[in-house]
Amino acid sequence: MRRTLTLAVAIAAAVLSTSAAAGSGSSFPHTIALPNGWLPEGIATGPHSTFYAGSRASGAVYRGSLRTGAGAVFVPAHPGRIATGLKVDRRHRLLWVAGASTGQGYVYDLQTGADVAMYQFTASTDTFVNDVVVTRRAAWFTDSRSQVLYKVAIGRHGTLAPTAETIPLTGDLVVTPGFNLNGIDATPNGKWLVVVQSNTGKLFSVNARTGVTDEIELAGGETVVNGDGILLDGKKLYVVRNQNNEVAVVQLGHRLDSGRIVARLTDPALDIPTTIAEHGRRLYAVNARFTTPPTPDTTYSVVQLRKFH
Repeated sequence: MRRTLTLAVAIAAAVLSTSAAAGSGSSFPHTIALPNGWLPEGIATGPHSTFYAGSRASGAVYRGSLRTGAGAVFVPAHPGRIATGLKVDRRHRLLWVAGASTGQGYVYDLQTGADVAMYQFTASTDTFVNDVVVTRRAAWFTDSRSQVLYKVAIGRHGTLAPTAETIPLTGDLVVTPGFNLNGIDATPNGKWLVVVQSNTGKLFSVNARTGVTDEIELAGGETVVNGDGILLDGKKLYVVRNQNNEVAVVQLGHRLDSGRIVARLTDPALDIPTTIAEHGRRLYAVNARFTTPPTPDTTYSVVQLRKFH
């Protein structure tokens, strides 16, 4: 995900109706339409074949069905908010959302869409809170402009910490001018995080206890420049390369210290995809269409891909 200008668009009528994507009549359609003018960037999947897509225009969140394509607004527009990366926390029935240049993160009730919490991670204007992953003990947010992660601790009974921690990152990662840390995911035990640095195309593992980073060296000196959202599936890492209109599949080494690109997933329907989510053997990428001038009538969509085996 990258910095974009938000657009005040008249989307109320479009988002209150069900998506036209259901018109195909097929189960699990290949493409799913989002409301016109939505300006999506993040996508997450949840229970019962649902998906969630945030709006950079208004901070709203759309909820739809992967099975039918139908959907409607779930979280209404919030003045001053932006929605980029999203993550569903099924254990605690929460939806976590990154707030981009606001320097904020938001938590919504997964059943009702009601506000649960808001975190102001930084007061700096040079910030872009980009993506989020949730482990058993914390939610972790990236900031594409700073060499830190933001951590919101989660208690044993799902109690959220009242304030966030700023975790400095040390080790191999070096923040350079431009857009740096972007997508983030975690190992099942939550002890290790994986992040992508968009401008250099490098991947890193992060020790969740210490903040120490180690580069994941790709075979042949390859990189994943323009890396955006990522998805860790066992030892396979799916990396969305937005401007490249592809998803690179990286086979990681056992210790998360090396990897090799084993496939590149593409589809004619991809149009600057930013983030990705999974549902069984299916992957779903959301088209941000950064190279298309945004208007209230600009169309946006979610595209289905198949996992690499």
